[in-house]
Amino acid sequence: MPQKPSPGHCRTLYFASAASFTRKSSEEFPAPLSIADLFVRLEQSYPGIKDKVLASSLLTINLQYVDVEEEDGSENASSTIIKAGDE
Repeated sequence: MPQKPSPGHCRTLYFASAASFTRKSSEEFPAPLSIADLFVRLEQSYPGIKDKVLASSLLTINLQYVDVEEEDGSENASSTIIKAGDE
C-alpha cells in the first residue's frame, strides 16, 4: 500500500481495468476536489476512461463506497468532495 498522499493532495488508487487503462496503481491530485472534477481530470489525462472504465466502476473514499449517481438519476458527483489526505 502506498504511503499517505502528499500534503494538500488526495490519492486515487487504481484497480483492475482502471489500473490497466492508466498503467498506474495510484496517482495524486490536488485537493479538495469534487468527484465530478476528478472524473474530468481523469478523462483529460486518459481519453476514453470515463466511458470505458469509470461508467462501470465502484468508487470508495477512505474505504467507504460512494454513490456517484443517486437512485433518482441525479448525480452525487458534484456534491461529494474529496479532501486532502483522502484515498
